[in-house]
Amino acid sequence: IGTALETGDFEKLGQLIGKQALDDGTRKRLAQLATQTPKLRKPNAVQEVGELELNKRARWALWLEGVEAGRDRIFFDLRQEAGKWSVQSLMLPPGPGEPVPKAVLVDALGIADAFLQATLHQQFELAKEFADPVSVSDAKIAGLCILFEDGNYKLRPDKPLRAMFQRPDTCGFIARVVAADGSDAAEFSMVVRQPEQNGHWRVSDINLDQLLADYAKRVAGGDVYYSPLVKNPKGGDTLVLYFGFDEDTLSPRTERQLDIVSQILKTDPDKQLTLSGHTDALGTEPYNEKLSLRRANFVKEYLVKTGVADNQIITVARGQSQPRRPNFTESGGDNPDGRRANRRAEIYLDFD
Repeated sequence: IGTALETGDFEKLGQLIGKQALDDGTRKRLAQLATQTPKLRKPNAVQEVGELELNKRARWALWLEGVEAGRDRIFFDLRQEAGKWSVQSLMLPPGPGEPVPKAVLVDALGIADAFLQATLHQQFELAKEFADPVSVSDAKIAGLCILFEDGNYKLRPDKPLRAMFQRPDTCGFIARVVAADGSDAAEFSMVVRQPEQNGHWRVSDINLDQLLADYAKRVAGGDVYYSPLVKNPKGGDTLVLYFGFDEDTLSPRTERQLDIVSQILKTDPDKQLTLSGHTDALGTEPYNEKLSLRRANFVKEYLVKTGVADNQIITVARGQSQPRRPNFTESGGDNPDGRRANRRAEIYLDFD
C-alpha cells in the first residue's frame, strides 16, 4: 500500500485496500493524497500501532515524510481470517486547512497509542489529556516521560501494544519497549476505560514496576531503590532526585530530569510543586538539616534558571527525619545502599 501511494498508483491502492474499507469520501481523499505523490518516512515507514484483538485484529500506520505531527500517519485496521490479512478500515490524516486533533483515533487503542506517543516525546500536557486525573497522577506521567528520556527507551517495532482483554467499557494493553540497542527491555500494563454515557476513553491505570526494575538495572547499576518515581505516603506518586555523599550539586542526569519538570511548570504559571530535601543519617542533625535545605535550594535554583517562576516552588528541609530505607543494618552496622537511597530531593507535583 505504501509503495502504491508513493508512486501514485491509485488503481493498485484500491485493489490492496479493498472496497469494504473505501467509502466514497475516503476514496476521494485518498485519490487526492495519491496525486500529491507523498513520501514515506525512511526507515520504518510501516509500523504496527498495536493489537485490537489478540492475534486477530491489529492496527498499523504508514508514516509520511516532511509532514507536521498529527498529519503524518495513515492508520489501517487489519483483520486476519484463514491465515490472510485484509484491510478492515483506514483513517486518513486531516486534510489541508482541517484542524489537527489531539488524537486521530479515539477508541481504546487510539488513546493508549496517543498517550504513549506523547510521553515518548516529553509532551506532558498532551499526555495528561488522555489520562484520568483521578487515578493517574501528574507525577506518574512526568515519571514515565523521565523514564523514556533517561532510559532511552522506544516502543517495540512489532506488537508494541498487545491486547490483554477487551470489554465494552474497559480494555487492557501490554506496552512493550526496547532499549537503545534494539534489545527487548521491559513491558508495562495500561488500562483504558470509557466512562458511562459514552464519554471519552482515558488511561486509568499504569503499572510501571517492570519498567522501573529494568531502568534500575540499566541506569542505576541494579539498585531497585534508586528509582525516579516512588509512592508518596500521602497518596499518589513523587519524583525523586539523588545526590552523592555530602553533595548538594546536580549531576547531568538530574539536570535532564529537571528539564522535563521545568517544561511542565512553564506550561502554566499556576502550577506549583513542593520540593523537599533529605539526607542520610551520617553527621549531626543540625548539619543534615542545612544540607537537605541546600539540596532543595539547588534544585529550585536550577528550575528558576530554566525559566520557572520562583513562586511556583515551595522548598522544605527534612534532614535525616524521613529515610526511605534503613541507614543502618539490624546489627547496627553501616548500610551504604540504604543511605544512598536517602540522599535525595523529592518533588511532589501539586497540579490540581
